[in-house]
Parts: sequence; structure tokens; C-alpha cells
Amino acid sequence: MNTRIVTDPNICGGEPCIKGTRIPVHIILGHLAAGDEYDDILSNFPRLETEDIKACLEYASYLATEKELAFA
Repeated sequence: MNTRIVTDPNICGGEPCIKGTRIPVHIILGHLAAGDEYDDILSNFPRLETEDIKACLEYASYLATEKELAFA
């Protein structure tokens, strides 16, 4: 998994965040879903790098492939 995404129970309640920030992954994904361009996101979050945005997408892709186990 990408080392740019971390979870820490003491930061943002343990939500996955971009390493070294308190910016949750879901915030960046929400901006992308709303149609924001990378440059706009980087402008709004100056501590981020392009690779951080790509890491958020990679993380979302990974989560989308997880399978839920059905219990009878």
C-alpha cells in the first residue's frame, strides 16, 4: 500500500489521512468527485503534492476491490 496514506487513532479519529497532515483522504476524494482539478486542490491544500492526490485515488481503488464476507 502507498506510504503516503496513514491512520493514527490520535489524528482525525483514526481516519485515513495524508501523511504529515490532518487532511483526510475522503476530503481529497470529495474534491475530485466534485470535478476539481489537481491544480485547484493543490492550491487549496498547499501542503499537498500531486503524488498525495494520486495516493488517495490508489487507496480508493484498493478499497473498492475488497470483498465482504457473507455470513450465514
